[in-house]
Amino acid sequence: MNAPLDLDVKPVSRYPVPALADLPDDVRMRIVAVQEKAGFVPNVFVALAHRPAEFRAFFAYHDALMDKETGSLTKADREMIVTATSARNRCLYCVVAHGALVRVYSKNPLLADQVAVNHRKADLDERQKAMLDFAIKVCLASDTVGEADHALLHEHGFDDEDIWDIAAITAFFGLSNRVANVAGMRPNDEFYLMGRVPRRK
Repeated sequence: MNAPLDLDVKPVSRYPVPALADLPDDVRMRIVAVQEKAGFVPNVFVALAHRPAEFRAFFAYHDALMDKETGSLTKADREMIVTATSARNRCLYCVVAHGALVRVYSKNPLLADQVAVNHRKADLDERQKAMLDFAIKVCLASDTVGEADHALLHEHGFDDEDIWDIAAITAFFGLSNRVANVAGMRPNDEFYLMGRVPRRK
């Protein structure tokens, strides 16, 4: 538990990455739990551990948005929002990491690449396309969102709380995209192949 994290040879971030033993107990425990579940530590955890107070705030809001069990958005929907908007913000880390989760949750090895490049051409239904149209509008031109946008989403079965979720996920990951880009955060190699080939039974 007190050994330094086993990081890739290439730097995770342009900022210092603290040793696991030097972290506050709650931050260290969160990282160890993620490692036990995923089999590796996503680089965002060690990069943000550089500033423990912000680490706690970031993951508290992340969990509130992405682990929410109410509303009509599925886990795949939420990850598609992150992937589509992160692509517009040119955030390599989030496109690669959350694209992997799109593949896992959707059980579709092709979908993440489609969503990142052009969700209008992706293998999505009209509901999902409307959701991502709105997310990208929030990402790029939130000042133009109006009643017509809400009405269109209502027609596709989203309620007002779902619309808040779409906007909040987009906004939160807009913050994440910018921090990741400035820090030069590198996606873990494990993400690139995750969900691309079905697991053997």
